[in-house]
This record gives sequence, structure tokens and C-alpha cells, in this order.
Amino acid sequence: MARTQAESVIRRIIREITQECSSKGQTVSETLVAFMVKAIVLDPGNHFNVDRTLTKQDVQRLIEVCVDKLMDKRSPALDTIKMQVYFDMNYTSRREFLEEHHRVLLSRLASVGREITDNRLRTRDDLEGLYRKIVSYVLLRSGLGSPTDINTVREATAALQSVFPQSELATFMSLTKADKEQQLTELTMIVTGIRLFNKDCRKGGEEIEDLPSILNEAIPATIIDIEKELKESQGLAWQYTSLLERLADPKAGTVHCPIRADLLQQALYNVRQHETFLKIILADAILCARQVEALQTDLTSRLSLLKATVHAKTAVPTAQVFPHFTALSKLWASFQDEMLMLSILNNMVVSLRPFLSAQSHLLPEGQLQALLYGEDVKSDDVRLRESAEDKINPAEYKAQDWFLHETTANFDQLPLQFKGICGYTLVKKDGLLIPANPQIGVLKHKEKYYAFSSKEAACSFASNPDEYIEGIIEKAKKCPELIQLLELHQQFACVTPYSQMQSGQRLLVKPISKCDSSTQTDTHLVETNIVKTYEWNEWELRRKAMQLANLRSKVTHSVQTNLSHMRRNNVTQTYQPKDVGCQTKKDAETNVPKPKVYLAGLRGGKPGPTIMTKTILTRSVDE
Repeated sequence: MARTQAESVIRRIIREITQECSSKGQTVSETLVAFMVKAIVLDPGNHFNVDRTLTKQDVQRLIEVCVDKLMDKRSPALDTIKMQVYFDMNYTSRREFLEEHHRVLLSRLASVGREITDNRLRTRDDLEGLYRKIVSYVLLRSGLGSPTDINTVREATAALQSVFPQSELATFMSLTKADKEQQLTELTMIVTGIRLFNKDCRKGGEEIEDLPSILNEAIPATIIDIEKELKESQGLAWQYTSLLERLADPKAGTVHCPIRADLLQQALYNVRQHETFLKIILADAILCARQVEALQTDLTSRLSLLKATVHAKTAVPTAQVFPHFTALSKLWASFQDEMLMLSILNNMVVSLRPFLSAQSHLLPEGQLQALLYGEDVKSDDVRLRESAEDKINPAEYKAQDWFLHETTANFDQLPLQFKGICGYTLVKKDGLLIPANPQIGVLKHKEKYYAFSSKEAACSFASNPDEYIEGIIEKAKKCPELIQLLELHQQFACVTPYSQMQSGQRLLVKPISKCDSSTQTDTHLVETNIVKTYEWNEWELRRKAMQLANLRSKVTHSVQTNLSHMRRNNVTQTYQPKDVGCQTKKDAETNVPKPKVYLAGLRGGKPGPTIMTKTILTRSVDE
């Protein structure tokens, strides 16, 4: 089947599944449907042969199986996949969040900016209208008050008139469009800085929110809420882990549990994924707290410096005060960014809660604790402390590469596989997630690093790593939520992350096994230190020493005879000529005679005093 034809079939399958779910009252995204189709095809239990083209019956069965899974409202596995899709499609790095926000803000202000830059003034009313538009633009871009509030507009107009009076509009309109946009940006920052300074001096700015105070209250409250929710998810994960261990332990006897073990396992994956996402959000919230603390310090110092600059002065040069206003505006914009980030993080925490509903309805409140009555529920920290002392001795396993904390630099930065979960336990205990303890020892196998929950698990895994890795892949085929949870995208090269998934892709895309690459080696890996004046020749050093000697009290005599005249060896050194060109308005040239003087009578030869005769042989300029 041609690629275009295959993509058309995939799009049709996804469209039919989406429509079928919508007709049954369930709204699903194309990204979720595309992943579910891939997951169903990968699951060997569904008996889809990926090596041959799907028949019409296969396509129909695929649609039915996919719709059944998407309509299962009591499936914790489906909730986990939905949670992963939501987080991967909505969460990005802090820098990308802010860049997208600034881009959207500028796009919304583009029409207002065009009205200013493209305006053609004809009457005095047009002049006043343009000035009002500039005031509105400054207010909208700075975010300090509403353009519909009369007090805010008056305050912004007064601040703008102090730096950009209405009489300068004619000069403004003569600028190019790019220069107009640049001046609008600069005016926005200066006016914002003036209003913030007036607010600090209590001379206005009542409508401006005190962002530092708001953030000082909101950030700790947000961190506390996230930590509370994180603690609840971790507690559930520890309880589900203990219950699954008890059900799998033959020594524990028969344990009556109203819920199947596979559903408990799905619930464990659900809360573990929720825990992972909450940790990411919590780290961002803590970073916000640090940023706000640094910004408050900068804001205080900037305001103090600005007060010292303008204190008791009737006039201050703009070159001294405008940079302070601009810096003050940038600091306030950073506070607004932190407010935005905090709002986004809070919304994400709230949006993740519905994806726990299926897991929360598996067991009534209190029944999980009743099933664990008398059982020692171990936390992740307790498990790590219990196994910390039982370490691998690399000397006993010379066939493998082992890394220990005591002998490895940047040990904590090793990229552990399976998100720090013990791969041996995952295979041997049918998908149970037990956190690995790197202190036992980290195995390096095929340029990847593996950690384990016990020394016995490490030894067993090291004896045949490929077998256990294959077992984890087979488990992930049956439980597709593990692909994202354990970051198995490398093992499942055909399953891309949700944010990179397009509805028109093929069901299974073969991984790229070959690629073009190039490397380059630096000529000098170590910084060179070449001494230009170095000389290895002793005689050359002596010659230079003689040149540096003080010869002011010396006289050099030289004579020349007829036999030696024009026979002396001369050595000269020249630089390579350079191509230099210039252009002038007039071409001219000059040529002067070379001065020549002949001295006669220096040799003597006759008795009596020597008489020297000087003869000028220089040709006349007029010749």
C-alpha cells in the first residue's frame, strides 16, 4: 500500500472512531484516538499483524475495539492515557510558556499599533485622537489598569505628556513604521516606570495591583496545595503497591479482594503518573518563588537608586533617569510573567484531578485501608533506606560495567532507564512499580543505565539484561500507559510523544536505523600560549642584546675603496604587496628628479691638505 493511501486509511479510521464516540456522548481528541489505535495494534492480545496490510475486516474490528476502550468510563488505564495526552499537549517549558504569551499579547495589540503607525493626520481632532490611541496602547501593553477607567487614563496621559508632549506628534509621524513601533515600545516602558515610581512615592497608581505582595501570598499557598495533593497520590501509590505485593505473595495466603489485580495495577499506574506530573509542576512553582524573591530584591534596589537620582531635584537629565524607568518597567513585566506562570500551574493542577476519577471509584473510602489491615505500608523512602546498605561489588562482576556513588563523578546525573523504576521487579512481579535505589549500583548496558530495588534484582538482571528489557517491552504493549510513564519512546520508536503525533501518521512507523552524521576535532584542544619573541638561536639572542646596549658613547667609522665599491653583500626583506584600491574625483600624477651629489677629492693622493669638491648632479625639474 502506498504511503499516501495508508495515511488516507488512517485518517478515515480516526475520523470514524471520533464520530462513533461522539454519537455515544463521549468527546475524544484525534491525538487520543491516534495513540489508542497504535496501542491496540501493538498489543499482541488483539492479534493484529503489523507486517501485512490490514483487511477491511481488520479495520472494522480495530474501530470496534478502539471505541470499546475509549467508552470505558471505569478504566483507570484510559484515564492515565488521557492524563498523559492532556499534560503533553498543554505543558511546555517555562521559556516557551512566556514566549507564547508575549506573542499572543503582541498579536492582539497589532491592530491598535497599526492604527497608530498607519495614521494620516489631517485635522486637529485627528491629532488629539491619535494621542488618545497612544495612551490606550501604552495602557494595554503595560497591563497597568484599564483604558476605560478615567482615573487610569488621566494618570497615564500625564505621565506620557511629561516625556512625549502632543507637540512632538508631527515629528513622530515623520518617522518610518519600524521607528514608530520602536518608539511606542520605549514610550510604554518609560511611562510604565514613571507610574510605578509614582505609586511607590504614593503620588498615584491606586489602580495598580501590588504584584509582589500578591505573589508572596499566592506562591506559598500554591506550593502547599500541590504538596498536599502530591502527598495524597504518593500515599495511594504506596497502598496500592503494598496490596499488590500482598496479593502476589504466596506466603500471605488467600486474600479476598473485590477488585481484580489488573485493575489495581492500572490504578497504581494512574496515581504514579499523577505523582510524576505534580512533581514537575511543584518544581516550576518553587522556581517561581525563587524568581520572585530575586525580583523583589532588584525592585527595592532599583527604586532606592531612582529616588536618590531624582531626590530634591527640579529637573533631571533624561539620560540619567530614563534607563531607571525602563529597568523598572522590565522588572514589573517579570512580576507579571510570574503571575501568569502561577496561574497556568494552578490551572494544570486543577485540570489533572478529573483523570483520577476511575481510580477513586474502584474501592470505596476506607475499604483500601481495611484490605491492608495489619500490613506494613512502606513508603518509597523507607524502601530506599532498607536497601541502601546492600551494594554491588564491581570486582565480583567484571563482565559488566557497574557505577557506584563513591567512585563516580556526577552520579546523581546519570540518566536512569524506566524513570528510576526497577526493571527486574516490573518483569518478575507482572508490572509492579517499585522505585530503584541507585545506591545499590547502576548497571551500564549498551550505553544505557539501569538501577534496581535490591542486590538480588541487580544480579539477576545483569545475568541477562536483554531478556528483561524485552519483557518490559512486552508488558508495555499490553499496558500502553507505561510507554509514557516509563519513557519507553526509544524502545517504541513507532509511538511518538503525544505532542508530536499527527492524526495522519501511519499506524506503525519503522524506526530510523541509519543516519548521516559528522564530527569535527578541534585543532588545539588546549588554549595555546605562543611567545612571539621567543628565540632558540643563541647568536640571535646575542645580536639582540648588542642592539639593546647603550651605544650613545660609541662612534662607528666606515671607509670604502674603489675595489669594494658596489661589491658589498646587501640583504633586504619586504612584505608581500597588498591590493589596495581607492576612488577619487580626479586622476593626477607627479614625478620629481632623484637628487644626486658627487663628492670629489676625498681620496687625497697629493701632498698638502685634501680639497673636496661638491658637484650637484640633480637634473632640473623643468627638463
